[in-house]
Amino acid sequence: MMNEMLKFDNVELYYDHVYALKGVSIDMNEGETVALIGANGAGKSSILRAITGLQNIRSGEIHFQGERLDGTNAADIVKKGIAMVPEGRRVFPFMTVKDNLLMGAFTRDDKADIKRTLDSVLERFPRLQERYSQTAGTLSGGEQQMMVIGRALMAKPRLLLLDEPSLGIAPKLVQDIARSIVAINRDEKVTVLLVEQNSRMALSISHRTYALATGSVVLSGPSKELLNDDRIKAAYLGVEV
Repeated sequence: MMNEMLKFDNVELYYDHVYALKGVSIDMNEGETVALIGANGAGKSSILRAITGLQNIRSGEIHFQGERLDGTNAADIVKKGIAMVPEGRRVFPFMTVKDNLLMGAFTRDDKADIKRTLDSVLERFPRLQERYSQTAGTLSGGEQQMMVIGRALMAKPRLLLLDEPSLGIAPKLVQDIARSIVAINRDEKVTVLLVEQNSRMALSISHRTYALATGSVVLSGPSKELLNDDRIKAAYLGVEV
């Protein structure tokens, strides 16, 4: 039996008086990769902001590993084992790749284990080893994305949140990043919540998917089944059915 890791129960979230999430209920189990797909403004990133404490919810409850999460401050949420890769990469451009990666371990003080995690990240992303002493601002968009994923892994998360990791990335590197997400979930046993507008990629590498529109979940189910669902094909994959 799989252990439930994250649960949204009828969550509502507003920006001023405009709702971003309207009665959203989702759940994910330990070890899963779950995708959130939908157009801009559908509420995908608002779910991540609610999880990480960057935006307070109006009503409902969020639980992480059986404990109430909403109302917890952002720093304590990181310490609970949740790390986020934000949209747009958000690197420290004048710091080296090495120092950007080490920023991800700011909540840790186990120096030997930090070194092991760093070695693991560099093994997973060989390009970062090649660029180790370069400043982050000199990297390509795809290399920066690898670095911020690596930076999040430096926190040794149990739950990794990815906000539009394919955005603005060259197609070949999108494939590399997609393979990395699969490997992180499979090899490092990290549970992944993936927000993506590249719906085909998201459906291809996740176990389950929630499709959102205007702040509500409109469809959900196993990703392999949704890939062949005519409603998903028409609304999210640009396929005429």
